[in-house]
Amino acid sequence: MISEFRRAQLAVAALFCLLGFQYATWAAQIPALQSRMSLSPAELGVLLLATGVGATVSFPLVATLMRRLGSRGLACLSGLVLCLVLVALAAVSSYPLALLVLFIDGIAVCCLNVAMNAQGAALEEKFSRTTMAKLHATFSGGTFVAALISSGINSFSSSLMVHFGIAIVALLALIGYSWPALLTDDAPVPAAEGAPKEKSRLSWPTRVTVWLGLAMVFGTITEGAMNDWSSLYLRDVTHASPEIAPLGIAVVSAMMVLARLFADRWRDRWGDQRVVLTGATLAGVGLVLALLIGGVTPALLGFACVGIGMAAVTPCVYVAAAREGANALTLVAAMGTVGLLAGPPVIGFITNATTLVWGMTAVAASALLVTACVSQTRQPGGERLTEAPAG
Repeated sequence: MISEFRRAQLAVAALFCLLGFQYATWAAQIPALQSRMSLSPAELGVLLLATGVGATVSFPLVATLMRRLGSRGLACLSGLVLCLVLVALAAVSSYPLALLVLFIDGIAVCCLNVAMNAQGAALEEKFSRTTMAKLHATFSGGTFVAALISSGINSFSSSLMVHFGIAIVALLALIGYSWPALLTDDAPVPAAEGAPKEKSRLSWPTRVTVWLGLAMVFGTITEGAMNDWSSLYLRDVTHASPEIAPLGIAVVSAMMVLARLFADRWRDRWGDQRVVLTGATLAGVGLVLALLIGGVTPALLGFACVGIGMAAVTPCVYVAAAREGANALTLVAAMGTVGLLAGPPVIGFITNATTLVWGMTAVAASALLVTACVSQTRQPGGERLTEAPAG
């Protein structure tokens, strides 16, 4: 018989899978959306930006909903909204309406992101077992499965309604599976010793929350920039062949998923603080060495270091933020979205002003800045905020 922990773990994993699946489903149809609305590249860029803007400005709303609905209620509500987003995208042909739909998608994504990470942190606390890294791995699994399904459906139908209809059935199944076993306690993760008590309204973030938020920003900048610029680096700097260049993102993603499957064991053995500091250092130093040496093989090895090193960073920071309270978790999650949104363009600006080598050097610096931020999260009594729960 399945244990209580395993059932709850699978339920929370379904939420992570849901978010990855929904994102990859509509992202796979970006060319179709562009063609249907006859969008220019600039208009398409603004359309894609709408999701990030929605997520970035949603902090006050998400914090309020977390207090009123709890993470369980907010997770399921946002999951249903993400289903409606697909319905709307399949129906709209107006560019302004599409902007509104993706703006709402960004808000719902931020809601689910906060709620599912709160559930993951609560799961670790309740059962004194590490699992957050594996949960984040299922997000990547959801995007992978959605991409395969999209490819299969496109082989026999170009209808957005058909594709999104099938996806909605899958999303509703994930919501239905997760709902009964999600944790119902609205505040299952106690604040760390020395942390201020959670207030019922928004307040200024604590010093620790600010450092955690900055760590999340630099961590997500590293992840997002690698996704957008690694293949370009291989093509334009190392002059890799068209067959090799796409392996940049593949290496980063594959190593990150693989590392997340084992990262919870590392957390149990060495503690979150050491895992984060070691991982971010590996990512930064490995990428710098690859840039200094030059060539395709060193680049791929450096990208692998980034995937392995950054795999546990965001899961551990989410856990630490949850211990500071719901408002802290919400703010840190929103700052992570800002990192994902701002990272790739910032690297683009640096590249335009200098070279792509310096742009990638900035990515390495961002990874190293994670270590500086996390090092500042020590409690007054000397306890590390990012220590894994004893178990």
